[in-house]
Amino acid sequence: MITKPKAKKFRIRRPEPGQVPPASPQAEVPLRAAPAAVEAPTSPPAAEAAASPKAGSTDLDAIRAEGLTGRQLRLARRVAQKHGFEPASDYDAVRMLRAQGIDPFQRSSMLELVVPETASGAGGSGDGGGKGPEAGLPVPHSEGKGLPQPVAPRTQLPSTQTVSPAERRAAEITRIQQELAKRRRKKQMMLLTRLAFFVMLPTILAGYYFYVVATPMYATKSEFLILKAENSASSMGSLFSGTQFATNQDAIAVQSYLMSKDAMLRLDRDEGFKAHYQQDWIDPLQRLDVGASNEEAYGIYKRNIEIGYDPTEGVVKMEVQAADPETAARFSRALIGYAETRVDNLSLRKRSNAVTDAEVGLEEAEVERQNAQEKLVRLQQQGSVIDPEGRIASLRTQVSNVEVQLQEKRLTLQALLDNARPNSSRVEGARGDVRRLEALLEDLNAEMTSATTGEDSLAEKAVQIQLAQADLATRDLMLQTALERLEQARRDAESQARYLTTSVEPVASQDASYPRSFENTILAFLILSGIYLMISLTASILREQVSS
Repeated sequence: MITKPKAKKFRIRRPEPGQVPPASPQAEVPLRAAPAAVEAPTSPPAAEAAASPKAGSTDLDAIRAEGLTGRQLRLARRVAQKHGFEPASDYDAVRMLRAQGIDPFQRSSMLELVVPETASGAGGSGDGGGKGPEAGLPVPHSEGKGLPQPVAPRTQLPSTQTVSPAERRAAEITRIQQELAKRRRKKQMMLLTRLAFFVMLPTILAGYYFYVVATPMYATKSEFLILKAENSASSMGSLFSGTQFATNQDAIAVQSYLMSKDAMLRLDRDEGFKAHYQQDWIDPLQRLDVGASNEEAYGIYKRNIEIGYDPTEGVVKMEVQAADPETAARFSRALIGYAETRVDNLSLRKRSNAVTDAEVGLEEAEVERQNAQEKLVRLQQQGSVIDPEGRIASLRTQVSNVEVQLQEKRLTLQALLDNARPNSSRVEGARGDVRRLEALLEDLNAEMTSATTGEDSLAEKAVQIQLAQADLATRDLMLQTALERLEQARRDAESQARYLTTSVEPVASQDASYPRSFENTILAFLILSGIYLMISLTASILREQVSS
């Protein structure tokens, strides 16, 4: 909504005829195009009378010859616009007003000052232009404008419709909106151009490669796992033998070997890996150049062979890509064979070392047993008695028998002595038996004492023989243990400690698995969009930092 600005009304006293109106501050400012009109400002009737004797003419040439001032021409244009005319120039405004019988230079007794919101160029701009004509004061020109200001000729006839300030303001707003829309369209076009050049064009090229140029690759998938041979001898070994923890290191070692350059070179020697990827019908991005180095071939190998190990399940998954399905299956079977050989070689040294250690232990046990047996034989050969323990036992038995007989003879002798008239011969015979038994017992006791005391006694020899016999028994047990260990090591060496079991056999595929044209194209678009967005944000931030 536009509200017309209001100003106070001033009543100005008319000057008397022939009297010069008082000067105003605006009258002191000289006009660039007409300085003579400012030096001696006169009233509009006096200026009209001094201008030309042809005042009131409607001919443009005659009007130009009148010598009208710039203030009079501007006044005439404002009056024409108030009456709804659209003059082509200031002189045309004077002509049109005179043709309608209107004097553009007629003074009014009342002046209404209205302060406009915006200053226009030629016609009604400035407070001096709005109140100068009625007050009879000269109005200075605005800088950069000459007198008079002609308007470019129009093809249409002047309209009699009056343009209100609201309509003029709406036209200016519309023009500004159109300029903003034009600028916005220009920015959008620049943005679309950059996106098309940096994002869409590379995406189209990538899609063209994936859909048209790229050579189809056939993938063969296989799975295998490594098992450990069950060993009932070790309780802790059997505890983890059925889990993936028992073969975790072996599976990781096999995965590392299959992804190594050694496996690639072996596959090239056996199956011709390089020759397959050097064929002419493979696209340039996937083809291996003739005479390429092992490093370049190894890059192709890592890109087309994927091996993954799942520690939770203990399964090794392998995917082999090739330009031919049968070739991919052949490569996969060869790699599985390499993995099985590597699994066998991982425990080969351990098994061979176990057999060697068992053989050395058996030899040592045999030598120690032989030494113990020789010591026992030497101890038995040193004395006159082969069995000291048996001799000591025999002496003990003899001593016991003699003691028993001695007691019986003593009892018999005592029985004879108890008679009142004993037989002397029988008594003497009994006493002789007692004496002989006592002497025999003393001899046996002496011999028994010499056999059980001293370094060379039978008891000492018996102890040494017992120790030699115990040592010999121990060496026999150790020899038996070494024999069993050797037999077990030989069985383990002959058997396979690790087993590679193929759970999914490699089968040649009928359809190509790669390239995944749609997925790869979308991925290329997302990557390029992310790069462009990152660069745009970085450039915007740098621009703001520099401008600030």
